Amino acid sequence: MPKLELHWQILIAIILAAIVGGIVFNTFEATGVEPTLFGIRYLAMFDYIGTIFLNALKMIIVPLITSSIIVGVAGIGSGGNLGALGGKTLLFYATTTLAAIIVGLLLINAIGPGYVDGEPARDLLALDTPVEEIAAKVEGRGVSDVAQVFLRMVPENIFKAAVEGQMLGLIFFAILFGYFMTHLEDQYASPLYRFWDAVFHVMMRMTEWIMKFAPIGVFGLVAGVIAETGYKAAGPLATFAVVVILALAVHAFVTLPLLLRFIGRVRPYGTLKACAQPMLTAFSTASSSATLPVTIDAVEDNVGVSNKISSFVLPLGATVNMNGTALYECAAAMFIAQAYGLELTFGVQFSIVVIALLTSVGVAGVPSASLVAIAIILAAVGLPIEAIGVLMVFDRLLDMARTSVNIWGDCSCATIVARLSGEQTKVAINPEPDGRS
Repeated sequence: MPKLELHWQILIAIILAAIVGGIVFNTFEATGVEPTLFGIRYLAMFDYIGTIFLNALKMIIVPLITSSIIVGVAGIGSGGNLGALGGKTLLFYATTTLAAIIVGLLLINAIGPGYVDGEPARDLLALDTPVEEIAAKVEGRGVSDVAQVFLRMVPENIFKAAVEGQMLGLIFFAILFGYFMTHLEDQYASPLYRFWDAVFHVMMRMTEWIMKFAPIGVFGLVAGVIAETGYKAAGPLATFAVVVILALAVHAFVTLPLLLRFIGRVRPYGTLKACAQPMLTAFSTASSSATLPVTIDAVEDNVGVSNKISSFVLPLGATVNMNGTALYECAAAMFIAQAYGLELTFGVQFSIVVIALLTSVGVAGVPSASLVAIAIILAAVGLPIEAIGVLMVFDRLLDMARTSVNIWGDCSCATIVARLSGEQTKVAINPEPDGRS
């Protein structure tokens, strides 16, 4: 009998959680007595299950982020890949990811899905951490000015930063460590690379193992929210999902086509049509890595990019270019802040942008990586990690959508880099007869 895919398990868990949570809520509303099982309150059981899952995610954050960034930076910096081709690719990836984050940030601020009738959706979402306590933490994280963000990037004690959850400093240290590791003699660099690569693979295995229990954890988190609030929680969450999809659409159909048209000098929607198959594959699998072979075939055969460009740009993109994921991370953190009724200063929002940009690279390729990344952002700016639970209701749908945008960003980058490198493509604007661009 074939094994049920994880995303279907999670979807079934969400449906069951909605049913069970609704029954518990309606029973309490009708009788005024909270239902129990063998004398244990259902809410306590849901909270216990959800907390174990969230603690497991928190447990892997520091070693996973550290090892993945060190290995990623060391891999990019070796073999001469940081030459002209690597420079163009990384600059494009950083630019488009930043643009995606800003689009998400602007729309979340403009529409305010965390508010219902002008009031924070905190009670509807059963977010019970005291607002005063959160406000004090957030104020201490970035209320001064943007310069403080860069000050926190350089911690005086890296181990203290890891213990206190100062992820920005930890990420910066990992980037420096990976970069300078490639400048050592091979007798020193090779053992270090093998060590961190081994740590990374161990953390990947641990993450995959933890994610096997995701349906149970998601059941506890979602059932707990619905048991406390009923189905009223679906309103602000549906609004948030719509805003995220709108932001993804703006990035996919406005930002990237403009770059293709004016920098790549290609037909944007012709390129989009040529890359439709990998985007649909990404939507169905929600995995950039699993879609990579389809992406390479489409970019080479349909767009006309050479294997020299695609074989470097696309595997790198599947690892570090996460436009849609970064947009979602930023939007999720802002939504939770709005739900608590917090007015985040420019300094705090800038912190969210920077951390979303860096973590979208650091945890790329990890199953359900956005959960880990969002936990990092929330902890970095002083928001409660437990609030992740409310995002799980629509997470699967949004995961599929943002992965498609990730793949479209990879295809766009390969096309533009090929054009800037002097290559002809099948989607070029007014191609010359002799094959030159």
